[in-house]
Amino acid sequence: MFEVKDLVYRYPKNDSDTIKGLSFEIGKGEIFGFLGPSGAGKSTTQKILVKLLERYKGNISYDGKDLSQYRNEFYEDIGVCFEMPISFSKLTAMENLEFFQKLYKRNVDVEPLLKRVGLYQDKDKLVGEYSKGMKIRLNMVRALLNDPKMLFLDEPTNGLDPTNSKIIKELIKEFRANGGTVFLTSHIMADVDELCDRVAFINDGVISEMNSPRNLKLKYGKKTVKVEYQDNGNLTTEIFTMDEIKQARFIDLITQKNIETIHSGETTLEEIFIEVTGEKLHE
Repeated sequence: MFEVKDLVYRYPKNDSDTIKGLSFEIGKGEIFGFLGPSGAGKSTTQKILVKLLERYKGNISYDGKDLSQYRNEFYEDIGVCFEMPISFSKLTAMENLEFFQKLYKRNVDVEPLLKRVGLYQDKDKLVGEYSKGMKIRLNMVRALLNDPKMLFLDEPTNGLDPTNSKIIKELIKEFRANGGTVFLTSHIMADVDELCDRVAFINDGVISEMNSPRNLKLKYGKKTVKVEYQDNGNLTTEIFTMDEIKQARFIDLITQKNIETIHSGETTLEEIFIEVTGEKLHE
């Protein structure tokens, strides 16, 4: 869907480049995670891809055509869900959606979407009376109202309780299952792990690592198994390599001892984030 080659961008008043030669592809029907610490270049890259920033160096193609050649027809294809929901606070939720529908040639019925995200009963309430979580859910509906081919999602579940977070993630998965493509930025690594087919880590304007979550965890994890068991009233821990779990010592242990826990040495995306970028997550 997108092909980015040697992308470089510098803000007019800056002395150095914010984006320093990014190259990546986003396949059709893929959820592509774009991760990194604050100031790494995530938002700048996203703004370039949605044509809010121009005058970049390098090449970007969207659906086989140079991005710079697209005009307003490009916006018919995409939906954008910003981290900070922006709506008209003195209009109702339905009035907001009706306003934005008029900007597009293609629309979907938003009432089923409002029902899915739990806002249908409040569709005639002023958005100024909405909680932050309600505004985030309304933002997701707005991103989908033009039946886009491509979604840009910035922290789509941040600030949501587990139930509503699950609903949003289900919508994202359904969008992908129906052929849609997603560019996702988030600091919630559990969501990234659950949703993304591939992820790229960006730090200081450069991609430092890119792969599927599974392959990253295999690369950065330890190929070990940790067993905790009771031995004469004491909690004992032993660590085995993957080769050792095939041997008699491991088999005897798990069959003869009172096992409490068994864990693989698989790392988490959060730990990989810290190792790859050198920074801790800030929500």
